[in-house]
Amino acid sequence: MLKNLKPLIWAMMLAPLGWLIWLGFNGGMGAEPISFMNRYLGDWAIRILIVSIAVTPTSQIFKLKSIMKYRRLVGLFCFFYAFLHLTSYVAIDQFFDFKAIWNDIIKRNYITVGMVSFVILLSLAVTSPKTMVKKLGGKRWRLLHKCVYLAAPLVGFHFVMMRKGFQLEPLIYSAIIASLLGFRLIRYLIKSHKT
Repeated sequence: MLKNLKPLIWAMMLAPLGWLIWLGFNGGMGAEPISFMNRYLGDWAIRILIVSIAVTPTSQIFKLKSIMKYRRLVGLFCFFYAFLHLTSYVAIDQFFDFKAIWNDIIKRNYITVGMVSFVILLSLAVTSPKTMVKKLGGKRWRLLHKCVYLAAPLVGFHFVMMRKGFQLEPLIYSAIIASLLGFRLIRYLIKSHKT
């Protein structure tokens, strides 16, 4: 049943982009389309990030080892939406005004955190091909890719800070991230205690 989920994953991961394009052509982005598009892409980046870090716990809890082979693909789609999120900010919102962008990075904490998160995700995306495992060595590669557990809370923090005032959605997403990371930490501590 889980032999080849790649076509389904591709379809599911590209559906949000297809919907955004449809909204763009049909005037469905509201009064502030640039802001809508940027937030929409960011929302999907964090949703897919949550899915990517949920793969391992899901595999362990439900004994579905076969889904582990799709974790990399889901992670790359997370980066894809994060890249589009950043590109919409740089190209459409700021019109490549790099001085203004730099000032934003320095002055706005949520953008600073967002940029740090993106750099981590970029390093993971660049080193995701199997050839990079050989170049870096398995131990270094695994250590680097554990940085996703640093990027995830930073992305959650970025989301909370970006939405000014008390808003439930970013808090829910951050709680899910914390739960998934907590699950992994508990598993690690149990495993360490046994050894």
